Amino acid sequence: MPDDALKALELKIDELILLCNQLNAENQALKRKSSDWQQERTNLMEKFSTASERVNTLLEKLRNAEASL
Repeated sequence: MPDDALKALELKIDELILLCNQLNAENQALKRKSSDWQQERTNLMEKFSTASERVNTLLEKLRNAEASL
């Protein structure tokens, strides 16, 4: 293999290694973000559930108060 072709191949391999490293870093960042979003979603669902229970309790109290009038 001529020296120029070998140098070109070496350069391409170096570029591929750099690209793989960049993609791995990006992938890890996206996994962290995904995990953060999942945790936030879980927290919001818990808050929604709590709020829904409170609203239902208040509605029941209103119905009972209305029925006793």
